[in-house]
Amino acid sequence: MSSKDIPAIDPRAPIILEMNHISKTFGAVTALVDVSIKLRQGEVLALVGDNGAGKSTLIKILSGFHRPDSGTIIYQGKEVRFYSPREARAHGVETVYQDLALINHLSVYHNMFVGREYHKWILGLKLLDNKKMRDLARAYLDTLGIQIPSVDSLVDLLSGGQRQSVAVARSIYSSPTILVLDEPLAALGVREGAHVLGLIQNLRRQRSVSIILIVHNYNQVFEVCDRINFLHSGEVVLDASTSETSEEQLIRIVKSGLGREAIAAAAAEIGNAM
Repeated sequence: MSSKDIPAIDPRAPIILEMNHISKTFGAVTALVDVSIKLRQGEVLALVGDNGAGKSTLIKILSGFHRPDSGTIIYQGKEVRFYSPREARAHGVETVYQDLALINHLSVYHNMFVGREYHKWILGLKLLDNKKMRDLARAYLDTLGIQIPSVDSLVDLLSGGQRQSVAVARSIYSSPTILVLDEPLAALGVREGAHVLGLIQNLRRQRSVSIILIVHNYNQVFEVCDRINFLHSGEVVLDASTSETSEEQLIRIVKSGLGREAIAAAAAEIGNAM
């Protein structure tokens, strides 16, 4: 299923997130220069660009790992500053990084509830309610269409695509407002990548969560995303709707010289100049 098989995001959908004029330096290295992005409710936004373009720094600011040197974050209509990942999660911002942060020697269902385990009392003893967590994990994964051998399987025995799907499922189980996926298809095979793309498509179809997706494969951008923000040298140089452009046009823009002026000129040709 392609992006065009799912209705485009309603332009009247409320803006859930604005990051305005964000700048960040690390010593002599400038990571972000006056970056502004916005995200609507239920939208899937792709952040694309070469390594070092500033994508990861931007989402780490949103996720509470870094604080910006300047700029503001408007979340659900209010200015916020997240001083830790825990604080960002408490506000409904969940991030899945490439390392997934799964515990290999634990089962799928235990990973699903790490830090929020269910308990029961037996003879005055507080014990894990494994049956409840197992049943809830199985029902939730089925709802998302995630197929794994068993929720009792150790995470270490799953394929890369299954592990990535479990990490995403664990994040959305907490009902986030925004889900950030950092290269969710990195190092995955075609079949495994298709599995994860299918999960993102399901979330996109439901429009129940806003998603920021960092990805390098432009074909995948047009499969699952509503809009593209292209970053180059710490700046957003292109903001384009996937319904109004194509993979070929995006590639032409990227190959136009990888300078802001060259990219802006190429973007103007398809009516998407910044």
